Order: sequence, then structure tokens, then C-alpha cells
Amino acid sequence: MKRIILAIILAVFTLNAKAGDRLSVNTKIVSLNGTVSEILVGLGLENNIIGTDVTSNYPESLKSKPKIGHYRNISAEGIIALQPDVVTGLSTEIKPELAAQLKSAGIKLVMFTQDFSPDGTRKLIKDMSAAFGGQQQAAVLIKKLDTDLAAANKLNKTATKPKVLFIYARGAGTMMVSGDNTPLNKIIQLAGGQNAVTGFNDYKPLTSEALVAANPDAILLFSSGMESLGGATGLLNVQGINQTNAGKNKKFITMEGELLTGFGPRLGQAIAELSQKLK
Repeated sequence: MKRIILAIILAVFTLNAKAGDRLSVNTKIVSLNGTVSEILVGLGLENNIIGTDVTSNYPESLKSKPKIGHYRNISAEGIIALQPDVVTGLSTEIKPELAAQLKSAGIKLVMFTQDFSPDGTRKLIKDMSAAFGGQQQAAVLIKKLDTDLAAANKLNKTATKPKVLFIYARGAGTMMVSGDNTPLNKIIQLAGGQNAVTGFNDYKPLTSEALVAANPDAILLFSSGMESLGGATGLLNVQGINQTNAGKNKKFITMEGELLTGFGPRLGQAIAELSQKLK
């Protein structure tokens, strides 16, 4: 029932956004998603942003904005304390309870859907400009995105598709691998690789048996994840790593997390960087 209520709430606000609502110059915005925050800045609305989630770190200037936590554990109280006019983010990342609390406080929700693909990125930029204004800025963002994607596409035209295993790590005690229907799976494919593990959705715990069976050619981690393991030496100490082609060749790739998984305006740059590192 809560899911149904949330869907109704979000549908209403989505319709309002598409109907052409525009913000005043003083509208105060809280963003709950890093990609959404990045696009808001690209649309010329950085000065309207009064708070963000912890993943909103690009551009660098967003790091100075008040942080309200990660979308998984954001409280209504922290948002309400900032007194925003609008809270925005992705519809899949806001809990029904939080949406109801914000609505009760008289705060408008403008939420968006995101498809992890180039077309999905273009649509998100267009949808956000329809809701917040900035059509000219949106056109500039999309033109730059298309240029970057075209350049990235030239880099990954190879006969072989290396097997890439993404490991989400927060120390050796918390290690997960990404399967189908994840942004990691999509970005690996766009960069000319193939996911080393398939047959399941989302993420699942890393096991040495599955690791050896997958035998990836390259292992991909967030830069912060590699740091949590103590670098390449720590990764090699994980059971099974040194039995894989990636471990034997020390083919370990790190990238900044928001860039790798955001599927925002820098998508072409992310694909190009991963393509180069896979070679």
C-alpha cells in the first residue's frame, strides 16, 4: 500500500513538472542524488541548491553545500531544517515514509526516473529542464554529451571483449559483485567489455569460488573501495584474486564512483576513461 501511495504522489509531481512549472529565482532546492545535482548545476541552478546528499560531489563546488546523508538513510528532519521549497531526486531512491513526511511539511517533490543508457541520460536532462527551466543550458549539455559519446565510441571498437568484474568494497569484510541490471553492467558493456558474472540481478556477496570460476581479465573498483582494501596489495590478499587472469596480470582498474555509475552529463567521459583502462 505504501508503494502505491508513493507512486501516486510521484505521478502527481511528475505531471506538475511536465506541465511547465517554473521556479522563481529564489526557489530553494534540496537534491537527493549526485547526478541530479550535477544536472541542476549544468542548468544554471547551483545558487538555488541549499543542500544535497553525500554523493553530490561534482562539480567541486557542491562539496561545500550542507549534506543531509545518503538516500538510504536520509531523515525528513534534516531536510525540513534547511527549509527548502523543492526536494528533487530519483523516484527509485526515495522511501515512501520520507515522501509522505515531506509532503505533510508542505515541501514540493519533483522526482525523476533514470534509465542507465545514453538515451536515458539525454531524457533525464530534458525532463529536468522541463521541470526547472534552462532549455538552452540543457541543449548545451546534450551537445557536449553527444560529442563525448562519439569520441568514446571510437575507443572501444575491439575484436575482443575483456571480462570485467566489478567489486564493491568497504574493506575486506564487505565485498559485493555487480550482476545484471546494474549501472556497472551497463557501463562495462558501453566501454567495450563484458560483465564477468551474470545470471543474477543487482549485487551479491563475493565468494572465492565464484571469483575463480568467473576468471575476469580485469577487476574494477571504486577508488574509495580500493583504498579501503589497502591498495593493490590488499586486493591480492583477497582469497581467489591471485588465481584469476586479472590477479596474475595485476589488471586492477579504479575510477571515481560518481563518474563511473552516475550516467549523467559526463557519461561519455566515463566510457572513454574505462575503455582506455581496459586496453
